[in-house]
Parts: sequence; structure tokens; C-alpha cells
Amino acid sequence: MSTQVVAQLSVRRGRDAVEFYKEAFGAVEVYRVGGTDAHKAVVSQLTLGDRSSFWVADESPEHHNFSPETVGGGTVRMLLIVDDPDAAIERAVAAGAVVVRPASDEHGWRLGRVEDPFGHHWEIGKPLRPWPPECPR
Repeated sequence: MSTQVVAQLSVRRGRDAVEFYKEAFGAVEVYRVGGTDAHKAVVSQLTLGDRSSFWVADESPEHHNFSPETVGGGTVRMLLIVDDPDAAIERAVAAGAVVVRPASDEHGWRLGRVEDPFGHHWEIGKPLRPWPPECPR
């Protein structure tokens, strides 16, 4: 297996969060622990497209995992790269997200930002030129 970095989002109402990400972003749930009436807390792996995945888990303060709702904001912003940022933002809003910044062209990207119902911020965009640019050394 190659080295990867994969985000895990801590949320309140984990089952609702999984359903939101499916509806808002077209995520597919590929793995789940819990999330039943007998064991409400959920840990779920979701995929987006062919190569992206992230995890969603109910917050667990006893393990120092807190949701943005608990701490009054998040420290990580997710970047969702899609072919049509404007349509993706509209879909997320229809599912319950709030626009933080509408899509606009800036820094070589078409980019906007939404806040999901669980307090996580998602920048949604696409590069407008070949990416990544050559990095000066």
C-alpha cells in the first residue's frame, strides 16, 4: 500500500452526517461500524469519485476527538475538487449546507466555500489552468 493522508471528520449526529455527505456530495459509504439503534455512534468510510475517501465519526471527547460544534469552529478546511463547482455548491446547499462564499475565479481556481450542517467547511472548486503549477525552487 502506498502512503496516504485521509481525513476523519468528527461530528455530532454521525448517522445524519453520513446521509448528508451522500446527498450533498454523492459520497458512497464503503465501511461502517456502529450507527445502529443498539450502538448509535458511527465510524464510516466514504468515497468520492475514483480516488478520494474520508472518514466520518461521532465525536468522542474521551479520546480528544471533538466536533466543530463542540469547540465553536473547525481547524481544518476540506477541499473538494469537482468539474462544476457552482453545481456542486448548489447541491450541497439543497442538502442543508450554507454558503460561506459563493464561487468565483481567484488564484487560478473557480472556488467557493460552504459550511456543512456539522460545522465543517468545504472549499469546492477546480483549477482553471494546469495544476499544480511548477514550483519555484
